[in-house]
Amino acid sequence: MKKIINGKKYNTETARKLGSICKNDGSLEYWCEEIYVKRNGEYFLYGEGGAGSRYARSLDNGNWGGGEDIIPLTYDAARKWAERHLDADRYEEIFGEIPEDDSMTRLNLTLPAALVERIRRAAAEEGVSLTAYVIAKLEK
Repeated sequence: MKKIINGKKYNTETARKLGSICKNDGSLEYWCEEIYVKRNGEYFLYGEGGAGSRYARSLDNGNWGGGEDIIPLTYDAARKWAERHLDADRYEEIFGEIPEDDSMTRLNLTLPAALVERIRRAAAEEGVSLTAYVIAKLEK
């Protein structure tokens, strides 16, 4: 699926699929979601579902049918989705290792948006998490 949202293009055929989940019990509420990352490091969900799901669409005859959609995600929203739906090994492959102790500390920074996008793009090109990329650059 391909979609333009807020002037940005999202395409499941060119982005890298990171994981998926399906809740399909045969009812109209079934749904499936796949999380993707674009080459520039942006995340998004592709979802589809039945007439009783969040992906439902109104039909011309006044009824509801199944549908599909693309939903852009912030980095934090992508992390939270992955925490809920992926196993720990896959999560750490995507977002970097989470220590079991206090050897690492979370740091919130405010940086120019263009710089953050450049860092995310560079990390995605190297196939490493944002954290791993920044640590490697700072340790040089």
